[in-house]
Amino acid sequence: MRKKFLPLKNRESQTLSQIKTQQQYYLQSATSDNTRKTYQSAIRHFQASNKPLPATSDDIIHYLVSYADELNPRTLSLRISALSQWHSYQGFTDPTQNPLVKKILKGIHREHGMPKEKAKALSIQDIVIMGKYLLQQEQTALQARNFCLLLLGFFGAFRRSELIAINKEDITWEDEGIIIQLARSKTDQYGKGIQRVIPYAAHAFCPVIALKNWLSIVNIEYGPIFRPINRWDQIQNKRLSAGAINLFLKKLATACQLEDIDKISSHSLRRGLSTSAARLGVDFAHIKKQGGWKNDNTVWEYIEEGEQFNDNASKRLLDAMQALLKK
Repeated sequence: MRKKFLPLKNRESQTLSQIKTQQQYYLQSATSDNTRKTYQSAIRHFQASNKPLPATSDDIIHYLVSYADELNPRTLSLRISALSQWHSYQGFTDPTQNPLVKKILKGIHREHGMPKEKAKALSIQDIVIMGKYLLQQEQTALQARNFCLLLLGFFGAFRRSELIAINKEDITWEDEGIIIQLARSKTDQYGKGIQRVIPYAAHAFCPVIALKNWLSIVNIEYGPIFRPINRWDQIQNKRLSAGAINLFLKKLATACQLEDIDKISSHSLRRGLSTSAARLGVDFAHIKKQGGWKNDNTVWEYIEEGEQFNDNASKRLLDAMQALLKK
């Protein structure tokens, strides 16, 4: 995590050291913390394979060939991107731009490429099963938090980083529901802000009522709404970790005897909203808006997944065959 930096007001009093500190801060701000950690890990892996930095194109090729059978091609591509950035920022010639390096990487993708493993999309039926299980449990702070987490995560189509980032002051209460305004998101690195609108519902699985109930228990004036809870059902004064959401969902899915437990993660809520909405015929623009997706192709992928049994050529033929069999 980067340290917050306060710019000096008196420019004339800035020393060279202070200017360099400013420079370093803004350079770091240009890249997200997660991306920086990933790139640093890639550089460490390259060096651990006894390859020098700066590297030559031959070093890069030898690295690619050595790990082609071991690492996913997407992982190798990411590490080549990290090496490219390192050489560019250090002022060295970028060896990854060599045509032979690009050709070999392309060959590795064609030979070893595999479909990207996707998180299981939790359906409306899954959410009902999981929600009912929670409601049947003892009414504790943990139960109230988890019920709220499940519903808000699903109907808000939040990424887990967004979900744990919600502060009480980010929530605006309206007669029709709530508006959650977050300052930043994964695809909003420049702080334009993202917004989720979640309406009230006239049933027990209303995410707005679940949130209101949880907030009455946590009893906070400001700060993170989702917080860790210890074994004595005591709410901790800090933000819930991102990893805790995955653990909670897998544990809950296991208790509910859902399928594909290993494919369930926080992203299952986000994918679930989009595919479930697509099955119900919700308009593309509305799905895209609710999830805050920037890429239309990502949304269409989710819609196609949700409608794959409805908009299906074989289904039409099977229906036609059923009519013939009745004769």
